[in-house]
Amino acid sequence: MAYPEGVKLAEPPPTETAETHDELLERQRLRESSARSYPRRLPVALVDARGCTVRDRQGNAYLDCLAGAGALALGHHHPVVVQAIRDALDAGAPLSTLDLPTPIRDRFVTQLFDVLPEHLRDGRILFCGPSGADAVEAAIKLARTATGRSGVLAFGGAYHGMTQGTLALTGRRSVKEPLGSLLPDVHHLPFPTMYRSPFGLEDARGAAARLVEWALTDDLSGIPAPAAVIAEPVQGEGGVHPMPAAFADAVRRATRAAEAVLIADEVQTGLGRTGELWASQAVDMEPDVLVLSKAIGGGLPLAVIVHRGTLDGWQPGAHAGTFRGSTLALAAGAATIKEVVSAGLVEHARDVGRRLTDGLLAVAAGDPRVGDVRGRGLMTGAELVDPSVVDADGVPVPDGWLAGRIQREMLRRGVIVEVGGTHDAVVRFLPPLVITAAEVDRVVDAFGAALRASRDEPR
Repeated sequence: MAYPEGVKLAEPPPTETAETHDELLERQRLRESSARSYPRRLPVALVDARGCTVRDRQGNAYLDCLAGAGALALGHHHPVVVQAIRDALDAGAPLSTLDLPTPIRDRFVTQLFDVLPEHLRDGRILFCGPSGADAVEAAIKLARTATGRSGVLAFGGAYHGMTQGTLALTGRRSVKEPLGSLLPDVHHLPFPTMYRSPFGLEDARGAAARLVEWALTDDLSGIPAPAAVIAEPVQGEGGVHPMPAAFADAVRRATRAAEAVLIADEVQTGLGRTGELWASQAVDMEPDVLVLSKAIGGGLPLAVIVHRGTLDGWQPGAHAGTFRGSTLALAAGAATIKEVVSAGLVEHARDVGRRLTDGLLAVAAGDPRVGDVRGRGLMTGAELVDPSVVDADGVPVPDGWLAGRIQREMLRRGVIVEVGGTHDAVVRFLPPLVITAAEVDRVVDAFGAALRASRDEPR
């Protein structure tokens, strides 16, 4: 599906000694900042990648269900992306033009606008610095400029980036507590998680929706009318929690009543990941601002916001950055958007995503350590729990140790996955959209084998 007939994976690189592999990992450990995170859980040194498969220096092959934290919609070295980059290089296109127009830039914008939600197709696009965090920063600045207000409403469990501003919007306290003051006038409300709800087991969706409406429209809520409300249609780092459609409707109604800007952070969900082209569109969220990065760059750094034209009250230069709109990223992004749509990868993600969820549920059946399997499309999570300890609502507590063990056991079996959520107890699956049914079955088998292998593991 992803590769034309006759295109083969490259031969694996020559096998190197374990010492060489270990030495490389040790050099990285000694030279890089202690802030590095992935190599602590995934001790592999990758040298080759094609499609959904990556290989390390020892020739071991892995199915990549991390995929650049969801950035590689078409997997590694997809032919249409490689060709688009080569064409740009062969044409001698300028690699960096700030925000000066180029044919490649225009092609990307046209390709993106052709597939945007209908209500944003007559809007405006702003190219940001090449990270999702910078795009979120831009969206907040836009909302504050347009409304003349400063406040922002975000949600518990959210992840919006690691800059000072986006950390203020992010739910995880541990990454914020050492830093002191962040972006001011930010308030968090509970997100309607169904398995482990902050409201208990009864009507979590309704309670969360009513709380949003109260916060935004009741003069006695204590929260001044904000400039913006920002939300992920599916919380990723927070543990793979889809936003219910009824909640999205309540947020949309409340923001309109409060004349606040509704921002959808689709950095990870956008461009087919959830089995819909835009996850916000699937729940009728109708955001005023759409924040996009990751997949829209075809694996290269690119970030934009698209917003209603009525918000466009900025002065020239109000948001700038050296690397906004890199030519190679624009070429790769335009090719990726076109391929995702024309190759039917949105529908494919929906179908194989259902196969993945059903498979995980099947291998976990009867194992009380798997508390919940949830997600949309190819954005799926399995929450690991300790069934011997329950919270006040009778729900088993999250077991981050076990999730880490499952991650390591799956790596031993040739599958790379991530963890997230409360206590990092959710095993997360973010494979490329081109993953095949057979590859999904291999992922499911590895999860089941990891569960069995960890059953009697001492802590």
